[in-house]
Amino acid sequence: MADAIVIGAGHNGLVAANLLVDEGWDVQVIEAAPQPGGAVRSDVITAPGYLSDLFSSFYPLSYASPVMNGLGITDWGVTWTHSPDVLAHLLPDGRAAVLNRDPERTASSVERFAPGDGEKWHHAYDDWREVSQQMLDVLFAGFPPVRGGIGLLRQLRTAGALRLARRLVLSARELTGELFDGEGARLIMTGCALHTDLSPEEAGGGVYGWLLAMLGQEYGWPVPVGGAQKITDALVSRLESKGGRITYGNAVERVLVARGRAMGVRTADGRDWRATRAVLADVPAPALFLDLVGGRHLPPRFVEDLAHFRWDGATVKVDWALDTPIPWANKEVAGAGTVHLGADLNGLTHYSASLAADEVPDKPFMLLGQNTVADPTRSPAGTESMWAYTHLPHRARWEPDIIAAHVERMEQVVEDAAPGFRGHVVGRHVYSPADMQAENPSLIGGALGGGTAAAFQQLFLRPIPGLGRADTPVDRLFLASASAHPGGGVHGAPGANAARAALARASLAGGLYRGVIDVAHRAIYKQSSA
Repeated sequence: MADAIVIGAGHNGLVAANLLVDEGWDVQVIEAAPQPGGAVRSDVITAPGYLSDLFSSFYPLSYASPVMNGLGITDWGVTWTHSPDVLAHLLPDGRAAVLNRDPERTASSVERFAPGDGEKWHHAYDDWREVSQQMLDVLFAGFPPVRGGIGLLRQLRTAGALRLARRLVLSARELTGELFDGEGARLIMTGCALHTDLSPEEAGGGVYGWLLAMLGQEYGWPVPVGGAQKITDALVSRLESKGGRITYGNAVERVLVARGRAMGVRTADGRDWRATRAVLADVPAPALFLDLVGGRHLPPRFVEDLAHFRWDGATVKVDWALDTPIPWANKEVAGAGTVHLGADLNGLTHYSASLAADEVPDKPFMLLGQNTVADPTRSPAGTESMWAYTHLPHRARWEPDIIAAHVERMEQVVEDAAPGFRGHVVGRHVYSPADMQAENPSLIGGALGGGTAAAFQQLFLRPIPGLGRADTPVDRLFLASASAHPGGGVHGAPGANAARAALARASLAGGLYRGVIDVAHRAIYKQSSA
């Protein structure tokens, strides 16, 4: 028996568990895999001595997150390090736009693409700095973000808030076209927007590019010394030091519900685990509600809406071990921890259009990471541990020969930009979408974001219309995964929001709190009060 049971030891589940033990709760985490971390893990998978981050890698959201900073993960073994340059976008014609933590160096790079864009970059960064803290407060708070929203309004006043609101709904192409004249600055931001599953033309996509690019300008895109695993290790060590417990290799098969309330869980070994205060689930929303809870405990309209839940795109990721640094033709990109390559602005649109048409892009746009450039401990001196990923349409199954052909396309993109690359490969590891899901069941079909980042599945529409918060139609059951607001990324906000909701429900005013939630859910899902 425990006060709270947390399903899943991904970073959001571990964040939620840590926040609850800080409040004196007895917390039991149950993880299906033999190890913690979910998509925040590292291992040697290409060649001896070469460390790879298995899924997520560079961490601007972790570094800037008030949730992660509030947990003090740097006191538990996380040491951040930066690559010389944050990001480079390499165009097919060989030119590169480079983002550096020094705004002057970034401005100098984008100025080469269009006179005046250097000054415009400074203006864009000044606009960001004016609202950055309030924006982060809004982003990482529960929905609705009342306190952060009020702070943002107070900072900008009405006219400024309206202009910001307009900026937040623009596509990446429209937003960057309004801010800059040349392709360099536009590609830095638009390429960042394509870290999601959005196209350059999709409404609301510009804000993602603006956010990631400006976080890179303000904070960089750092990595933990020794790999992504250090983040997970820190969260586990912190939790266990405060009495939290984690059980591995035992999948939760059912959330136990009685009289509309979550009472605990049943695991694959047939054991029932009682939770006296809350069950928090760091699993995708469809898996939680349809598989673990079951439709009979949910409003019919809720179940209908889940049928329209949309995943983000599938992912193919390749890790390589090289016996030398990447032999870039353009040496400007050699110092960038992350490199965008394979497309100019129109190329990004063509790539996205192929995905939208359920076609395999013939010219993949790739995100490439130079791990050793950012953290020399990742591979022997004078070598490189690198990775790259690209997206495919979200499908139930991919034939191995299609994946193999696409990996060949990916390697050709690198070879074109770094002649001789293939001759320096001493080890390679491929994750197909199916491999990703097999390694981490939460990465359904290779989807990394816990659901699309499209505007129709964000804020109060995430994961379905009207939910928006960690609270669910089942009392004392809380959604703590990236399927909840504010979505994907290693920032811990969904886990933190779930923990705060559980604490509010268990408080002296918990009955009133739940009453408000129930009234809202009945109104949204037309659920009978009988």
